[in-house]
Amino acid sequence: MNPLPAQRVVAIIPARYASTRLPGKPLADIAGKPMIQHVYERAREAVLVNEVIVATDDARIADAVRAFGGRAEMTSPGIRSGSDRIAAVARSLPTTELIVNVQGDEPLMPPAMIDEAVRPLLENPALLVGTLAARITSPGELNDPNTVKVTLDRNGRCLYFSRSPIPFGRDMTPDALLRACAVYRHIGLYVYRTTFLLQYTTLEQTPLERAEQLEQLRILEHGFPIHAVLTKHHSVAVDTPADLERVRTLAGTRS
Repeated sequence: MNPLPAQRVVAIIPARYASTRLPGKPLADIAGKPMIQHVYERAREAVLVNEVIVATDDARIADAVRAFGGRAEMTSPGIRSGSDRIAAVARSLPTTELIVNVQGDEPLMPPAMIDEAVRPLLENPALLVGTLAARITSPGELNDPNTVKVTLDRNGRCLYFSRSPIPFGRDMTPDALLRACAVYRHIGLYVYRTTFLLQYTTLEQTPLERAEQLEQLRILEHGFPIHAVLTKHHSVAVDTPADLERVRTLAGTRS
């Protein structure tokens, strides 16, 4: 195993109990463990992460995390977004250079995906934010508004994020577009320099962010770059009861 990096890297998992489509989602049972424990344990397996913390506004989640030996920090229930929630915890970590925002609803995420996102920021001090993207091969995924698409320049810098199909294939069918150029879906895992994370959460919301309901557009609209790493790994987000049943089946298959 590689040694931990000289820069301190902390993964923070924002976890809310309230969910419109799946209330209590972090505590949903998957193969005998709450979902949040699966996410926590996978983040702990990332080679480049020093520590994992759950940031929550609910005592039930905090109690569940502490019961399996994890670290949980309580945050205000009035916090609006996951980024604001992890920033609230990051303010108490002055010696931490990099903060990883790990989504709390992806219990099967390979730890290698976290390392893929972290590594460029360890190697290049000029990078402020990192994330992941994966190639789209299905027209259904391309046209699904729940799948966030991202376009990249040749150096991996994000140009735009959208719920609509981007790029738009003029005079092309979706199949032809997918054959003609690389089309990517965004994977919502972020790595921030701690100083930038704290700055980012003070920035005003922007028109494109509000229109698309994608908070990462605030970064681009304020003129800051986001670097994306292409990954071949796959993860399944749990947003609905059907997603939960799918993950339960996959977890049973892998156990």
